[in-house]
Amino acid sequence: MGDKSPKAKDKAKKQDTQNKNQKQADAKAKANAGSQNAAAGKKKG
Repeated sequence: MGDKSPKAKDKAKKQDTQNKNQKQADAKAKANAGSQNAAAGKKKG
């Protein structure tokens, strides 16, 4: 596989954390956008 030095492990751990945080942020943004669109549709209807 790759480099197993402590620095490489630390970097991989940080990247995993960032990826998880980004996925959570994307999910929240998608949920918020969906609820805003639904509310806007109700107001127009």
